[in-house]
Amino acid sequence: MSESAAPSPMRTSAFRTRLLSWYSAHARKLPWRENRDPYRVWLSEIMLQQTRIAAVIEHYHEFLRRFPTVEKLAAAREASVLAVWSGLGYYRRARMLHVAAKVIVRELGGRFPTTAEQWRTLPGIGRYTSAAIASIAFGEPVAVVDGNVERVLQRISGHRRAGEELWSAANQLLDRKHPGDFNQAMMELGATVCTPRAPACLICPVMKLCTTRGEMPKSPRSLRQTKWEIHYALDCRDDAIFLVQRPHNARLMAGMWELPEAKAAPAANMEKQVPRRSAPRNDNRRSISGNDKRGSHGNDKPGSNRQLLFTLRHSITVTDYTVHVWRCSAPPSAHGRWIAVHRLGRIPLTGLTRKILRKAGVVAGRGSQV
Repeated sequence: MSESAAPSPMRTSAFRTRLLSWYSAHARKLPWRENRDPYRVWLSEIMLQQTRIAAVIEHYHEFLRRFPTVEKLAAAREASVLAVWSGLGYYRRARMLHVAAKVIVRELGGRFPTTAEQWRTLPGIGRYTSAAIASIAFGEPVAVVDGNVERVLQRISGHRRAGEELWSAANQLLDRKHPGDFNQAMMELGATVCTPRAPACLICPVMKLCTTRGEMPKSPRSLRQTKWEIHYALDCRDDAIFLVQRPHNARLMAGMWELPEAKAAPAANMEKQVPRRSAPRNDNRRSISGNDKRGSHGNDKPGSNRQLLFTLRHSITVTDYTVHVWRCSAPPSAHGRWIAVHRLGRIPLTGLTRKILRKAGVVAGRGSQV
């Protein structure tokens, strides 16, 4: 499969046969592969965008439990959808999924599009997603190109393809009789065998048809990670947490709830971490912050009644955060609300906030109530 010419029909046929045979024997058992229901295929493809499979599975089951049909999803409040999505990140995906569900129910009478071209008319559906749904759920012979497929195509040809050249190469290889399985097999090969680093070439079903047989020469330097340090106040009383809501017009995570930011403490205090304990229950104990009234936040002076609970790491796209969580009252400038712990599973929390509350022992796991 050289750069200058299309693969021969014989090599293409051999590639398809070997790949599909391998996929039939070695495909991972994933919940969205149990059937070709378009709603489930659609949901999985949206969730899997820029998200690891391990992180998606738990959310996938919970999402279907809450919204088992497109009609249930269309009828839900956006806040409820975001609450179930919390932890997956890239929340615009959830909003567009919700909007598209309303279009399907209200304008299409609950009938799903059957072609990639029709799917692309819906909010939040791009070229890859439309092709994936149409090929897997409806058998339309259209190829997909995601990061895994791109890597496989480049290594097979030994050429860094891009743009339309990639899509053209994918369509040339596509098995038009089994497009859904073939597309999934290409993605599976890239995810489990033809991995970004140290590909397992010796067990690759198409190794003899591959030009590179290993990693491609390194590409130009990738984007550098940005590092930030951020401080949050964990202010609890009785069975409630003080949270603030991000502006509805915010560029990232609009309308999501999070802990209020706190001022950085002197370096000397950063080393004094205190043992963690869960939010107090209904036993009349003092709150974690030591304050029982919202008005006491105005007395939160720097260094007063403030202790470092823990520090953790968190990454969003190309930004790495060092997050310091303090046991203290929220600053007086924080305009938020006390949220009962048992309601935390029903409101849209940012993924970082959920991570912090789990580490602090406030919530024990996804959907749990303390």
